[in-house]
Amino acid sequence: MTPHVLETACEWTADDVADPAAWTEQLSDAEIAELEAAMTVARAKSDDFLEIEKADFPLPTLSARLKAIETELMDGRGFVLIRGLPRDRWTNDDMCLAYWGIGAHLGRPWPQNAKGHLLGDVTDHGKALDDPTARGNELGQIGLDYHCDGSDLVGLLCLRTGVSGGLSAVCNSVSLHNRLVRERPDLAAELYKPQPFDYRGEQAPGRAGWYLMPVFTEHGGRLFVRLIAPYILASQRHDDAPTLTDKAREALDWLKTEADCGRHAVIMDFRPGDMQFINNYHVLHGRTPYVDDRAAGKIRHLKRLWLETEVLADRPEIFTNRMGSHWAQKRVISRLDAVT
Repeated sequence: MTPHVLETACEWTADDVADPAAWTEQLSDAEIAELEAAMTVARAKSDDFLEIEKADFPLPTLSARLKAIETELMDGRGFVLIRGLPRDRWTNDDMCLAYWGIGAHLGRPWPQNAKGHLLGDVTDHGKALDDPTARGNELGQIGLDYHCDGSDLVGLLCLRTGVSGGLSAVCNSVSLHNRLVRERPDLAAELYKPQPFDYRGEQAPGRAGWYLMPVFTEHGGRLFVRLIAPYILASQRHDDAPTLTDKAREALDWLKTEADCGRHAVIMDFRPGDMQFINNYHVLHGRTPYVDDRAAGKIRHLKRLWLETEVLADRPEIFTNRMGSHWAQKRVISRLDAVT
């Protein structure tokens, strides 16, 4: 195929998003009270988050604001920071229930790994950097390159910060795609071809340790992106994986260089109680390294949601959810820490 420019209304530069007020949604006292009322309704139904759906978490006023945020995520800037959950007086369970309920108004949860986590954790698991099964959300001592996760939307809730570092970075993949199409259409075309991705040891039993998926896909005039360059490169450890072409490697290098230059990116800090939601197809995200002090209880800990939005009534088959896969055989709410 011949790639062409897509969704120009969703392009932005660092200058366009330089003012945090443009992408920060501060919750009001009235909205916090509404969340607390919804939490009471949800708990009356069940103490199991998996049984709590959108209808069980009523937000008569805030739901309209979340709908506008959803529109901005899918057809606009592609990311938002929602600030104001009262971490100082809410327990971990309170925080996670409010986050789960807000997420239910934005989409349906997807499993994030072979453990079946629908509400997962982003914290340093102490894995070795050369561990072939380690995933980015389990490593803190290194920064994460710009990438996207395996769902329509990804949400992050900050429960705790570490000693230092852990800044969040987002980058506009629509702008990167369109620049690549304009400047190097040959490289763009290469990334529309299926590329091998490493499963990180989470494939179904008896299956290959890699899978094929394009970095760029066009469907219905929309751009869909799946970019995790370290996983693409790591696929080459498998003898039966297709060999990456020189052109594919050049294209991945081009994307990394352009993303890292900051022209289409913004860096933000996470405070306890902050929630970030991102459109995985329009915005890449990354993170600076961070330092924890476990003895002092200064351990960076985020909760993660992968969500399927109702906005996309039609999508490529390879971007359908995994609720029928081995990842969803056991649906789990991860509780890495004891509830406090």
